[in-house]
Amino acid sequence: MDGGSDANDPRVAERQAQLKNTDAINVQFTSGTTGTPKGATLSHRNILNNGYFIGEAMNLTEEDRLCIPVPLYHCFGMVLGNLAILTHGGCIIYPNDGFEPLSVLQAVEEEKCTALHGVPTMFIAELDHPEFDKFDLSTLRTGIMAGSSCPIEVMRRVIDKMHMKEVTIAYGMTETSPVSCQTNEHTPLEKQVSTVGLVQPALEVKVVDTETGEIVPLGETGELLTRGYSVMKGYWGSRFKTREAIQDGWMHTGDLATMDEDGYVKIVGRSKDMVIRGGENIYPVEIENYLYRHPKIRDVQIVGIPTSVMVKCWQRGLFRKSLAA
Repeated sequence: MDGGSDANDPRVAERQAQLKNTDAINVQFTSGTTGTPKGATLSHRNILNNGYFIGEAMNLTEEDRLCIPVPLYHCFGMVLGNLAILTHGGCIIYPNDGFEPLSVLQAVEEEKCTALHGVPTMFIAELDHPEFDKFDLSTLRTGIMAGSSCPIEVMRRVIDKMHMKEVTIAYGMTETSPVSCQTNEHTPLEKQVSTVGLVQPALEVKVVDTETGEIVPLGETGELLTRGYSVMKGYWGSRFKTREAIQDGWMHTGDLATMDEDGYVKIVGRSKDMVIRGGENIYPVEIENYLYRHPKIRDVQIVGIPTSVMVKCWQRGLFRKSLAA
């Protein structure tokens, strides 16, 4: 601790002189939804800038105390957690060496945390803990819910019961350092609980037709692409996979999204997760968000399974009759 306080340590300047901001600092392995893990190679410029802008969206200052229960070996803990708060001079609280809802609730109360991170299932576990009502969480104001689709009903419970009025939704992928879009305190409530916010500063996003690559009209579904400082250097040791993922500087996320007239982005699913039923495109996320509204449903996942029913109906001409009508 004493050694870290010496701002004149010559080793700091010595090390700085050997580095460039574009140097790789982290190889973060990710597999997305399928396939063999790939090493997303991230630079100082990638993750340090992303952490700073994430903290800006949260209005972090040196007065904030961020509780980080998410893994530090993941971009969530490393960038959205550590770098977001370090770039704003605040305090880091680690409640445990692994997630456990009770220790998170205890840490927030005892350390008077102002911010809390987590994936939806973590917040669900905290809210549903039998001792939840015993803890004073009134110091909380912000935090991030990310890592998977954020159910609207869970978001509302976090805002109402955990006092996190300024909680933000962050969207991205490891290959983009990771955040591309995020909500903030100015996001209207209806969009805070139904979108992933606006594109981050110094970045670009667009929604394109998965077949033609052309930008789709506002409100229509297409693949979300990201371009800017956050895009990784490439996949470690795999030029082919890198060229496949990054084209003309645009990172192909594989996520299906819509954008409204105000620029708010909504993620409706993964291109590989889309279910086609009788010629109709069905997005699991939309069904999951609807089912989450039921008070007796704690968590839900929708998957598509093969069925011969639709094939038989088509063969009998039922769909053709319907289309003709």
